[in-house]
Amino acid sequence: MLRLLGNPKVLCNGLTRRDLLHIGGLGAFGVALQDVLGWQQVHANPIDLGSKFGQAKSCILIYKYGSPPQHETFDPKPEAPVEIQGEMKSIPTNVPGIEIGDHLPKIARIMDRLTVVRSLTHPYPLHGTVYATTGIPEVDTKIEAEPRNKRQWPFIGSLVDYFEDQRTGGKLPAMPRNVALPFVMGSKDEYPPLAGPYGAMLGMRYDPVYTDFAEEGTTLAPEVRPGRAFKDPLLGIKSSDRLRLVGGGLSNTTASQFELRRSLLGQFDQARRDLDAHERISTYSQQQQVAFSLLTSGKMHAALDFGLEPMPVREAYGMTLFGQSCLAARRLIEAGTKFVTVIWDAYGLNAGSWDTHHNHYGRLKEFLLPVFDHTFSALILDLEQRGLLDETLVLVISEHGRTPQIDSGPKGAGRNHWSRAYSQVYAGGGMGRGHVVGRTDKHAGDVEETPISPKDVLATAFHLLGIDPESTFPDPEGRPLPITGTGHLRTELLG
Repeated sequence: MLRLLGNPKVLCNGLTRRDLLHIGGLGAFGVALQDVLGWQQVHANPIDLGSKFGQAKSCILIYKYGSPPQHETFDPKPEAPVEIQGEMKSIPTNVPGIEIGDHLPKIARIMDRLTVVRSLTHPYPLHGTVYATTGIPEVDTKIEAEPRNKRQWPFIGSLVDYFEDQRTGGKLPAMPRNVALPFVMGSKDEYPPLAGPYGAMLGMRYDPVYTDFAEEGTTLAPEVRPGRAFKDPLLGIKSSDRLRLVGGGLSNTTASQFELRRSLLGQFDQARRDLDAHERISTYSQQQQVAFSLLTSGKMHAALDFGLEPMPVREAYGMTLFGQSCLAARRLIEAGTKFVTVIWDAYGLNAGSWDTHHNHYGRLKEFLLPVFDHTFSALILDLEQRGLLDETLVLVISEHGRTPQIDSGPKGAGRNHWSRAYSQVYAGGGMGRGHVVGRTDKHAGDVEETPISPKDVLATAFHLLGIDPESTFPDPEGRPLPITGTGHLRTELLG
């Protein structure tokens, strides 16, 4: 694997002259010298990769855009004043001494399979999807809305695809290694799609293969804002509805207009029809070969078709777009996909999804928490029953948390952005079982024990997936960048 290494002429700080030349050019990509020096210091001593290295053969990443509140999920504070804890309380789990939010009863019954982290922290209370899912060292609001900006860092799933490509010598996979469901992030609200889950500096070749969902939801979701309610498919869909391969990535024809680009199938379907009978498929680029493979095998279509599952299984996941997308994710993993991302995205308004500035309690109680509780618990139990949990890493992540102090002004109240302390949940693939990492103060507003960066979570995920967290990837000029920025392996998270 690529490393930040130079020639044997090492300076007093451990860096070589060649390293300094590389680092000198990183400022344009948001990495200062002190950032890399800090990263180098953390990794000065070789890490004992240990028995958990490479335990995860695949990963399901659930991304909750907008960011859930820690108080109503995995860090309740039942003894706090009502203006902090609010209307919702805590319940015990099946692990003595661990309590979670009272609207997560099914997750409470599987706590012995999970690791909860209550001490995530970073300095950017913004919707930094790029920051949450890549090694970029800081939130840059100028490029968060520009998926094809040259300063973007590659998505974790794209890096997994890239390293697997390197490991296999570019061998054509039977299934795409990097798939995202159910639609391109940000494509179903009033704004152009945001940056985040793309190949970025590695090129469009490493973008996820996206699906789309073109049907209307069956159920009117609680209002995002007064008078702004939508039939959100994440709350309900028809049993006959399906995902389809129609989009992956974005066109970058102008700075202000974005549109779904065609899927691999669409991109090359015409090329397939126009092929000369004597033209060899091996002359195609790798991406074209992948597309041809998808066209001819039908394996991808079959894996995506959750309708092939028995109805009791589908109902166990929930007849929602989130539920059926998680079911499709499990099917893709079984079919050989390495990294599947399920994006719980905003629908209708950008300030939707888990971004509960308005109608906080209505959306949590009637929509967000019940759907997540139902589906996430089903996914974990299904993976376990099939013997897949130990080798499938499941990460539930978001951009930040929400304010300790409830905003009583909006109808239904609200919690605003907060990144000084927040919670996440993980399972499988070598993650610990039945324990809580970190502690916050009495208001869940600041970390008191074991602060963990989102970059550390990425580093730990790479470790479990068999990728050295100290690895680098090349920027467009060939200079090495650390795959998790300043992140490092956190053994506290491992079982």
